[in-house]
Amino acid sequence: MFGTIFIFGMMWMFFNVSQFGIFDAFDPIGEALDDMEMTDVAFSQLRKDPVPDTNIVLVNFGEISRAKIAEQVAIINKYDPAVIGFDSFFDFLSPDTLGDLALSNALAEVKNLVMVTKLLQTDSIIMLGEGLDIYDSLEISHPIFVKNAHLAFANLDTEAANQEDFKTCRAFPTMRMVNEEQHVAFAVKMAELYDSEKAQNLLERDNPFEIINYRGNLVDFFGRTGYPNMFYALDVDDVFNENFVPEMIKGKIVIFGFLGKDFFDTSWDDKFFTPLNKDYAGKANPDMYGAVVHANIISMILKEDYVNELNDKEGFGILLAIIICFLNITLFSYIYHVLPPWYDGITKIIQLIEIMLIIFLMVIVFSEYSFKLNLVITLAAIALAGDGLEVYYGVVKNLFNKESRKLLFTIRHKRV
Repeated sequence: MFGTIFIFGMMWMFFNVSQFGIFDAFDPIGEALDDMEMTDVAFSQLRKDPVPDTNIVLVNFGEISRAKIAEQVAIINKYDPAVIGFDSFFDFLSPDTLGDLALSNALAEVKNLVMVTKLLQTDSIIMLGEGLDIYDSLEISHPIFVKNAHLAFANLDTEAANQEDFKTCRAFPTMRMVNEEQHVAFAVKMAELYDSEKAQNLLERDNPFEIINYRGNLVDFFGRTGYPNMFYALDVDDVFNENFVPEMIKGKIVIFGFLGKDFFDTSWDDKFFTPLNKDYAGKANPDMYGAVVHANIISMILKEDYVNELNDKEGFGILLAIIICFLNITLFSYIYHVLPPWYDGITKIIQLIEIMLIIFLMVIVFSEYSFKLNLVITLAAIALAGDGLEVYYGVVKNLFNKESRKLLFTIRHKRV
């Protein structure tokens, strides 16, 4: 029991020391793996190719003018989509007054229009603490573009400070309060207008963040995900040339967004790393545009294909870690006293096997059942058990043994 307590004490100490970044300069491998989770392997390597979701269509507006975007909206809208969402801000009036007016009129004709907002924090909130998930203001497009629109925030969960940073998106906030008013996520609002019951089922899960159960990308000419086209997508010219059948649009969710200058563009603008990325360790190129991330979220909501997690609030993960650590300490203590010459070799083999089995279990359970086992504490306890027990028996236990302290004092006295 005391050995188990000592191991968890070591884990607590290492965690707190590591917060100061003391070991960062000596950990290039850790830097490469820092933004990776074991479940990324399931997304990028193990899952079967998804069936395309025909309920969602992506439209690329590239770098065209507002007047041209207005033409796109008018063309798509005449085929009677169920919902149109715009993953873009128009937060100022441009010098092209006629273009602004044309876009404003085109958007006003859409029966179910969703425009993005952005959750913001004023300086007073930021000063309360970094990473505080409280917002008191919204960034919104200019009023002439949102006259007929539902507003919903497009914030996604990443640790990136700016566009140039690695932005790995694994989760999204479902709902947030801003000045005592409820706001839902962009994808949630579009799903709600399409199928209110499915969206309500999501909100009733009452998770502040939902893990995105990614199923695929749009057409990927550069092979960064290895997944086939999950969503129908129209490039800029496809819309103007009406290179699609009416059934592709009628009654569907249509998301307008920036998907590169065209589908062959390698732009990083509004692009994220996702678990679908083939290079899940040491990533070099982002693999998914923000509009496609939103499409994956909508698809997950409509299919009710959620990722569930081991509930940390109820302490199951910590309890499991304590049990496995205690069993390991019991076994290793027996080896320590009965087979001391073999201790290092046997315990290292046992630890390696246990770690490999747990990682395998985490990946398979996630891949087959969309259930995420958070067993990081368990893995850390296993990794520290062998050497930690030697420290406990060789140092800590001897400090509380009168004969051992006397022997240490005698040796020091003779050397002096």
